Amino acid sequence: MPCKNCREKPVIRLTNSNIELCKSCFFKYFEKKVRKTISKYNLIEKKEKIAVACSGGKDSMSLLYLLNKLAKKREIEVVAVAIDEGIKNYRDLKYLKKYCKENNIEIHVSSFKNEFGFTLDQAVKKIKNINPCSICGVLRRRLLNKAAHELKADKLTTGHNMDDESQSVMMNYVRGNLERSTRLGPITGIVKDKRFVPRIKPFYFLTEKETATYAYLKQFPVKFIECPYSAISFRGEVRDLINSIEKNHPGTKHAIINSFLELLPALRNLYKESKVRTCIHCQEPSSGEICNTCLIVNKLKNA
Repeated sequence: MPCKNCREKPVIRLTNSNIELCKSCFFKYFEKKVRKTISKYNLIEKKEKIAVACSGGKDSMSLLYLLNKLAKKREIEVVAVAIDEGIKNYRDLKYLKKYCKENNIEIHVSSFKNEFGFTLDQAVKKIKNINPCSICGVLRRRLLNKAAHELKADKLTTGHNMDDESQSVMMNYVRGNLERSTRLGPITGIVKDKRFVPRIKPFYFLTEKETATYAYLKQFPVKFIECPYSAISFRGEVRDLINSIEKNHPGTKHAIINSFLELLPALRNLYKESKVRTCIHCQEPSSGEICNTCLIVNKLKNA
């Protein structure tokens, strides 16, 4: 079948609507959807400084490219923030650094090794029977927030897409952790605290397939590989389950997200009294007496 709009040869079929689009029309569709998400949820305002969490992968490179493209029109400043977790043969930031240099984008790079004294690979070897993603997620969020705060950014934007969010929704549901779901959504968080830089997700309504196709067609120099630890993670199990259902019932991911957004206001109202505490060790915001970052670092020191 030809492209729905111009009858040219299609490059992608949109699973939710079963529509096929050519390269040019797909670019327009993709970028329009990002602009619409930003506008509808007021994710970015004029003259704001936006820190883009960049891994050097397809999602974050596409996001950095688009926000840099929108920078002049929206009068915003864009800076890149990258984290090197220390995963052998996986994290490669050379193309990201090259792109930032060519486009005059400031880049700030942090690493687990410099900040905490160990790489993720070392942490996994030291503590047996621990989910690598539980370590990585906590420490990455700490470093991203710290960098964005130091750069005096108004927002921290991530390349999370519909697949990522639908997985998070289901993971929290299966684990019975509805309070954690209140932090999800196009703009995250329920409690405002000056120590947190608000996180936003302009790719919220785009699928993994769409972001991968966009990056591929734009010929961004990225590797289309998964983290070696993803196969043994709980998220990996949930991802495979949702993808299996999506294959037989196209539109499942959209349905999960749309129904979640209907429930989100009620969830946030239910947990609106949640308070942010201060970690007794590092003085950073925490949900308990000791933050998860300190719990992990201390566990590794004593292992």
